[in-house]
Amino acid sequence: MLRIAQDIPAERPVLIAGPTASGKSALAAAIVEQGGGVIVNADALQVYARWHLLSARPSAAEQAGLPHRLYGHVGDAQPYSAGHWLREVAGVLAEGLRPVVVGGTGLYFMALTEGLAIIPPTPAAVRATGDAWLAAGGLAEMIAALDPATRARTDLQNPARVQRAWEVLAATGRGLAAWQADTPPPLLPLAQVEPIVLRPDPGWLGERIDRRFDAMLAAGALDEVRAALPGWNPALPSAKAIGAPELIAHLRGEMTLDAAAAAAKTATRQYAKRQRTWFRSRMGGWRSIALP
Repeated sequence: MLRIAQDIPAERPVLIAGPTASGKSALAAAIVEQGGGVIVNADALQVYARWHLLSARPSAAEQAGLPHRLYGHVGDAQPYSAGHWLREVAGVLAEGLRPVVVGGTGLYFMALTEGLAIIPPTPAAVRATGDAWLAAGGLAEMIAALDPATRARTDLQNPARVQRAWEVLAATGRGLAAWQADTPPPLLPLAQVEPIVLRPDPGWLGERIDRRFDAMLAAGALDEVRAALPGWNPALPSAKAIGAPELIAHLRGEMTLDAAAAAAKTATRQYAKRQRTWFRSRMGGWRSIALP
């Protein structure tokens, strides 16, 4: 990581993407230690205040040692999207420090480097209708309700993306594709940054994932999840923290701790595979660094 950090000009903004457990945070810290700047979170789960351990958020000591932004500042039930994140990044950029943006949420990086359509917020009533429709098995009907341009650009195998597109149309009377056509210029165009994507060997990464989850448990991840149990709502975006549903199931007596840990490790490996696939398809113009 130090060798990679030394190759990057000190004045140039840096973007670091990669699958979970690939060492992104360590590289970001090395870059800021070497050349200065501020580490900016681009992980959709590390924004939530509840998940210190399960989201692999930098420790309190690490955050005190170097400037960090957008970590652990969002409540469980607080709405938070790529649009919220992008607006907060704009505020960080206004501070004047060289940004080192690090995370595994590809949509955040695309919003940062390609721009993001400014769409009015979805009213709670529209969202509740969409939730109920999807829960009742209405995915096909929801797809049919989309305008043709939006339907052609939406991942129709992803219910969350379909619902989002339907909500925009229902709330605004205008298709998501039309809103996206009016996308403003990006905050950090790819040509103006040092974009890095880590591409670890799957076997090496799998071993790191297993060791990291064991370390999370040893550090108190089960207690972190136990604190969430009384008001647990699996529908919240914050509940998507890998390991949380599995440990909730253990705390409810539905599986042993060993089984929950094994399931969480498997889920993490599957998530990392999806991330690698996404990065390959969308980040061809980034500097690729093979690991180990």
